[in-house]
Amino acid sequence: MASLSKEQKKALIAKVEKERQDHPEKKSKKSGFETIDEEAERLESEN
Repeated sequence: MASLSKEQKKALIAKVEKERQDHPEKKSKKSGFETIDEEAERLESEN
């Protein structure tokens, strides 16, 4: 992956922050590991 200039990084960060502001994700009450475990179980059951 090509390295980005400071300006490009700032632009990407601004874009992501605006996306998050426009579409806030609902915070789940679960820890990150619980979420990962559930995702892993779901993927295993699909295969």
